[in-house]
Amino acid sequence: MTRDLLCFSHLRWDFVYQRPNHLMARAARDRRVYFVDEPHFVLGGSPGITAVDREGVTVVTPQLATGLDHAARDRQLANLMDAFVATESIQQPTLWYYTPMALRWTRHLESSAVVFDSMDYLPGFLGAPTELPILEGELLQRADVVFCGGASLHERMRRLHPASHCFPSTVDVVHFRQARAGLSDPEDQRGIARPRLGYAGVIDERIDLDLIDAVARSCEDWQVVLVGPVAKINPADLPRRANIHYLGLKSYRDLPTYFGSWDIGWMPFARNAATRYISPTKTPEYLAAGLPVVSTSIHDVVALYGRQGLAAIADDASGTTRMVNRILSGHRPAQHEVDALLASRSWDRTWDAMATLVDEIERAVVATPSAGKRLPTAMVPSRARVRPAPSGSPSYAASGMRPSEAS
Repeated sequence: MTRDLLCFSHLRWDFVYQRPNHLMARAARDRRVYFVDEPHFVLGGSPGITAVDREGVTVVTPQLATGLDHAARDRQLANLMDAFVATESIQQPTLWYYTPMALRWTRHLESSAVVFDSMDYLPGFLGAPTELPILEGELLQRADVVFCGGASLHERMRRLHPASHCFPSTVDVVHFRQARAGLSDPEDQRGIARPRLGYAGVIDERIDLDLIDAVARSCEDWQVVLVGPVAKINPADLPRRANIHYLGLKSYRDLPTYFGSWDIGWMPFARNAATRYISPTKTPEYLAAGLPVVSTSIHDVVALYGRQGLAAIADDASGTTRMVNRILSGHRPAQHEVDALLASRSWDRTWDAMATLVDEIERAVVATPSAGKRLPTAMVPSRARVRPAPSGSPSYAASGMRPSEAS
């Protein structure tokens, strides 16, 4: 029996398309999947839930009034989840966590399996809640299995959990290979000269802004193209030069059209607590698009790609300039070597391997229910009903409307 899956994420579905989107879209091919966004807060709003379909995944967004203290917020979220689970007739689902913070209002839920997919070391991020390490410890106690988004995370987690498995970020090769087909340059990129050093992803504390500025300053004929939203940093702190171009958030669907007219896929990551354990999804995406890669010395990039000569590594402006010039003069990895590596790494394979491990856990639950069933430890009453949102639309409605991303 394939169980329903409830996924709790710190990343909204409609934000940058990354690991949770890839895996949950594949999970939804043979089971009901509910992707629970972080709450959306509305001034004077009433508790409620909206639900919309995204690639076969039901994206669930709790709605709460602003101004609640933590305890009141957690009670309302727990009650909303109880009501939603009852409405959907969800019984002993797989609970899949990307954020331990969700334990505060889901620890009471029954389950057939608990999965912690650790894609980042969240306590190292700017503004991380002080209780996050404590909740991570609780989640590790509850989890049947831990999946790690890279080798660095796995080295950490294997000491903390007996069933830790390394699943580095992989790639949809077919999607990004479109970039090699001579696609038309997007309108907002068309007027930018070449050569182009491109970065796609969130622009936050993980990005080395000083490095970007120094490279742009020293090589004024090069164009730095940054595709992605700015988060958690002051936009006033971004380097501003004529050859630095901020194009904003783009859909996953459109990324190959941007990559197709870049000359280098650049990963100018800072080396700090937030990047210590990252395994960037964009590395294989750049390579699948036919782009040579230049990156700072992120451990997993060096281990998986740098040592094989598939990514050039440079941490300062002079080193980056040297590597880029080398690539522009024709020294780049053979595409057949890149493709041979990527052929063994796909999101389909990753999901299949993960699903096999989870299915084994759930089969054990069926065989010995009393041993495997996750019972509530802090039961929250489920008497609350989901009430209408202020807009007047049903609070649980597959209306196709998304709540605002503001919170």
